[in-house]
Amino acid sequence: MDVILASGCSGAIELAIDVLVDPGDNILIPKPGFSLYKCHSGSKDIETRSYGLIPEKCWEADLEEMASLIDDRTRLIVVINPSNPCGSVYTKEQLEAILDVAERYQVPVLSDEVYAHVTFGERPFYSMGSLTKNVPVLTVGGIAKRFLVPGWRLGWVVIHDRNQSFGEEIRAGLRRLSQRVLGPCSPLQAALPTILSECKPQFFESSLALMKNISDIFYDNLSCIPELYPVKSYGAMYMLIGIKVEKLYGIENDVEFTQLLMSEQSVFCLPAKCFQYPNFIRVVLTCPEEIAREACVRIAQFCKDHRKSALTNGHVNGGH
Repeated sequence: MDVILASGCSGAIELAIDVLVDPGDNILIPKPGFSLYKCHSGSKDIETRSYGLIPEKCWEADLEEMASLIDDRTRLIVVINPSNPCGSVYTKEQLEAILDVAERYQVPVLSDEVYAHVTFGERPFYSMGSLTKNVPVLTVGGIAKRFLVPGWRLGWVVIHDRNQSFGEEIRAGLRRLSQRVLGPCSPLQAALPTILSECKPQFFESSLALMKNISDIFYDNLSCIPELYPVKSYGAMYMLIGIKVEKLYGIENDVEFTQLLMSEQSVFCLPAKCFQYPNFIRVVLTCPEEIAREACVRIAQFCKDHRKSALTNGHVNGGH
């Protein structure tokens, strides 16, 4: 197993893609998924093909669609677990099923595990690198999400290659690519052993307990709103909430929903169009409890104000 340090997990993602994929090749990415993959690939003339995640199954990958997208120029299957923006955590069986597809078509896997330590609820985290037997896997991660400090840009690529499928060429390529620009800052690298060994467990326990509590508040309260359907979150600080736009007056999509919600109720959410998944919104699970409860009250009022059944003379009741 080899470890290559990078400037944050985003830098690690770039290293992993650049070492395995050439212009004109394609990679498979999840939809919805982190937007950096599409942005970086587009700048390198790499095609991205999106396989669907199924909200009714806690964002499981659509394996049939995944397999149908693979051809002789597919160089990577990207898996984001735990998921930004979904907040999902894959079961061991789901990860093994993805590895089966990768093995069948002889395609390596890039497993984005930057939220590996940000999980809560009843689903444990499994690293794909620990599960693979024959498929070469590059896992990427970093410390900023676990310690809740965005400026700590120290990430890594870990090579899991039990059968030496990559060979020395890929390992040497990663080392050379990591030296193109300055890597993570030296003081942070020097502090890393102390950061990892001396941070008290209570810090992580309290952070995860907060996220679990906020996740439950959003899920329980927003499930009661007929125009919305939240998908339960198990990690990664986020939750996606579906919008039944056909039940709302004056709102055509998630972008309009978030714009009006902000202007009328001062609640900011991110439209999932940012993640190529329209008519969902993303909420963050790191706010104080009182803010989360107040946000739920305001979202409920907003949906009531725009409810089609509440129309009177062609206008919305209670609009601001």
